[in-house]
Amino acid sequence: QVQLVGSGGGLVQAGGSLRLSCAVSVRTSSTYAMGWFRQAPGKEREFVAHIRWIDGLTTYADSVKGRFTASRDNAKKLVYLQMNSLNSEDTGVYYCAARFGSFIVTNAPSYSYWGQGTQVTVSS
Repeated sequence: QVQLVGSGGGLVQAGGSLRLSCAVSVRTSSTYAMGWFRQAPGKEREFVAHIRWIDGLTTYADSVKGRFTASRDNAKKLVYLQMNSLNSEDTGVYYCAARFGSFIVTNAPSYSYWGQGTQVTVSS
């Protein structure tokens, strides 16, 4: 029902910015929400941001609040994660994910659909 294709990762110096994109293909009119997660080497996958498709309501992890911004383009069926003031702790593989429902959910197992992940590396 849902296909996600993430892109936009890369190598950036500390203090720099990157914008990740996630193309969303949904074969349903049900309400759904998108999440951004990341996983650093040797660590568990962690929540980064959540955006509700129907109204763009966003929620962020404390570690990225004020630096990252999630947004969506309804017409293009794209979700973005703008990342500013990056530091080495932001390094990891970033995933977009989708789930049906409108509640804000921050745990990864609650998301049924995942993109392939894109690497973000921040050099100090």
